Amino acid sequence: MDLEILEIASNTENHKVLKKHTHQSRNKNPLCGDEMEISLMVKDNIVQDMGYQCRSCVYCQASVSLLSRWVMQVPIEKISDFVSKAELFFDENFDQLKKINIKDLKDFKKIMNSKNISRKECLLLPFKTLSKALKL
Repeated sequence: MDLEILEIASNTENHKVLKKHTHQSRNKNPLCGDEMEISLMVKDNIVQDMGYQCRSCVYCQASVSLLSRWVMQVPIEKISDFVSKAELFFDENFDQLKKINIKDLKDFKKIMNSKNISRKECLLLPFKTLSKALKL
């Protein structure tokens, strides 16, 4: 296992329960049983706060850790665009992602790449749960 994935997953600043949230969703990966819950505080179509809880593998934990830090103060429209294209990380030609102007694209690319294709569903579970929470 890549030590970088462990390092990213160990950042748990948003692993918390949001008591006051405007959006929430639970999701489960039917292939491996990973479970994810995401709560969001959205005001004026901008994510103000995000909390997550999960019973999952380290790949899923790393993905949700990055995603939870990225969504802060981001408009829903930009989140929708990014989430809808997340599968492109696993395609070597991910130029469409560059067009979104994601500030931490290189951080996502460290874990979401063709080398980790066998863990694709684990890595995408946080994106799918976020999309479900925001009804995108």
